[in-house]
Amino acid sequence: MLRVSKVDDWLNLQPTRRDLRTTGDCVIIQSAGGPRAGVRVPLAGPRTLGLNLVMIAPGSRGMPHYHRGNEIALYLVSGETEVWHGAGLAKRSTVRAGDFIYIPPGTPHLAVNRGDVTSIAVVARTDPADDSGTVDNGTVVIELPRHLAGLLSLPIAIQE
Repeated sequence: MLRVSKVDDWLNLQPTRRDLRTTGDCVIIQSAGGPRAGVRVPLAGPRTLGLNLVMIAPGSRGMPHYHRGNEIALYLVSGETEVWHGAGLAKRSTVRAGDFIYIPPGTPHLAVNRGDVTSIAVVARTDPADDSGTVDNGTVVIELPRHLAGLLSLPIAIQE
């Protein structure tokens, strides 16, 4: 049985931080069976790392959003998820069990499960400190673009 719970302030290290003001627009997907296991990219200087288990029920979706200064890496354990990403959520990728995903800071994204199996992902997320030294959630919900208006009929997956 796979059991993963949220880990807050996992690392209490004080690494040298890079400038987090720049945002990216490149989602990296490493398909199962690829030449390497996992995704390796330069980090924006995480202070802490959060680890969550995210589940999206069949026929539901997440909220369109981005993370200010937070990097996200996901491993899809089960199911198949349609991921809309980039400026205006104009790009679409299909992610299947065994795929890895990297989402840079500031990149809008939205997950949709049109299948009949619950999509389960293990999510690692950096939680950089804001100027006051406290951890900043950094999640910004955005409006669903007009070209995705058909998704309004899908219920929003709620995380407990």
